[in-house]
Amino acid sequence: MPLDRELLEVIASIKNLDDLETFFEEIMTPAELVDISLRWKLLVELHHGVAQRKIADKFGISLCKITRGSRILKKKESVALNILNDLHPL
Repeated sequence: MPLDRELLEVIASIKNLDDLETFFEEIMTPAELVDISLRWKLLVELHHGVAQRKIADKFGISLCKITRGSRILKKKESVALNILNDLHPL
């Protein structure tokens, strides 16, 4: 199922970080919040050049999830890569 465009518009419209955090806590389960945060952390680690096995050990996650993140960052048109380049320049 594709992402709901209205939901994306709602998320994009929330400018206050505390409100955004509360919104996510209201619509997501604790496990979903952990999962999405973990996915972001592994992308940051990959962007900094940390080895996949070290990331797997550090966060206790499978290499499959990390490999998916690695593929995302290899795409030059990746939105996630562009955001990471802005937030964490190498």
